[in-house]
Amino acid sequence: MAYRYFVHNQSYAFADLRTLLARATPLRSGDQLAAVAAESAQERVAAQLALADLPLKTFLNETVIPYESDEVTRLIIDSHRADLFAPVSHLTVGELRDFLLAQSTTTETLHQLSWGLTPEMVAAVIKLMRNQDLIAVAAKCEVVTRFRNTIGLSGRLSTRLQPNHPTDDFRGIAASVVDGLLYGNGDAVIGINPATDHTGTVINLLQMLDSIRERFAIPTQTCVLSHITTTIAAIERGAPVDLVFQSIGGTEATNRSFGVSLATLQEGLEAGQSLKRGTVGSNLMYFETGQGSSLSAGANYGVDQHTCEVRAYAVARAFEPLLVNSVVGFIGPEYLYDSKQIIRAGLEDHCAAKLLGLPMGVDVCYTNHAEADQDDMDNLLTLLGTAGVNFIMGIPGADDVMLHYQSTSFHDALYLRQLLNRRPAPEFELWLQQMNLSDDGLRLNPVSATHRLLSGITS
Repeated sequence: MAYRYFVHNQSYAFADLRTLLARATPLRSGDQLAAVAAESAQERVAAQLALADLPLKTFLNETVIPYESDEVTRLIIDSHRADLFAPVSHLTVGELRDFLLAQSTTTETLHQLSWGLTPEMVAAVIKLMRNQDLIAVAAKCEVVTRFRNTIGLSGRLSTRLQPNHPTDDFRGIAASVVDGLLYGNGDAVIGINPATDHTGTVINLLQMLDSIRERFAIPTQTCVLSHITTTIAAIERGAPVDLVFQSIGGTEATNRSFGVSLATLQEGLEAGQSLKRGTVGSNLMYFETGQGSSLSAGANYGVDQHTCEVRAYAVARAFEPLLVNSVVGFIGPEYLYDSKQIIRAGLEDHCAAKLLGLPMGVDVCYTNHAEADQDDMDNLLTLLGTAGVNFIMGIPGADDVMLHYQSTSFHDALYLRQLLNRRPAPEFELWLQQMNLSDDGLRLNPVSATHRLLSGITS
């Protein structure tokens, strides 16, 4: 179906829903690279005006990627809850924005609505929002998940302790782990990106992390972010797997480029569930996403990168994950050129995922060839904190020496917790008190060289 809008007596035509969504998207380099972006600011405004008048029901009758050829589209349509959609089914996209921002729309309202919205509806309304709107709406959402602790409660901020090492050296990893724990990091997960995706190496890393966790009775979960098939093989060999990780995208072909399908993800979920390692809950999947992944795989089908990203959230929520995060600036300036685009995309991803009911974190990051620096990441970090992000990354010095990108440090997490009075997960906060590392989860206690954590790991 074609869409048309007039601005200053000039007519703008959009051939189909996919084109309309792309033209209405705030400017970013990835969409320019894909030749789907609006050619002018005026065309973008025309598309946004046309999109604002579009009935939400349109998204149930017209897909951006055909139902017959894409399993993600089939998942989106087949899992849609018409009963939960009913309260907003009469609205246009613009009216949905007003509804989300209304004072009468509460956290509970948004929780009930999440499975009534499709990713394309959410992508559409976000294209009409200012950054302020994205923060205000996301801050209303609360998505709580549990494995060995409780993540996502209001007034809490968790962190992934990311102790990567370029050669998977146990001593280097252990040093980063203890450094992060001393700063109160690691309640979301202690998660390593392995330098090599070799099953034996992955098992050894899992065993090392699990021995640290058990020795000090740390109420958190561990993960080696290997390919899901490697994790399944490790489970079959008796490895102590807590979380099952996989990078995912918003189209079937994107996921195929990652070497997975919905069936593969289901197999990983069932393998993880078979171990029954959770103590306070059973959410055990960990997904990472990022704007631009579909385009980089040649699998975007003319869909803008933001809409592709939000479609990935439909994949994630089907598996009830413990953690999801967008590595928003990791792919590079070809997709998000500068800090303005990175900040906007980070707020978009967080808000969209929360509206769809996901426990969303953000890797506040950039690559060294992007037009961005650590001051820009401070800005995004603070904005996401006010928006209620579930977790962020904790990396020694904010510099990942294995993946070669810039993120957030243990100190950055401490800054945000103290600034906004956001404490760690409650079980982890109690552990910090028991270890005499912090009395309130926010401020650190002095640590001597004889502290049990230091002497225990180095021995």
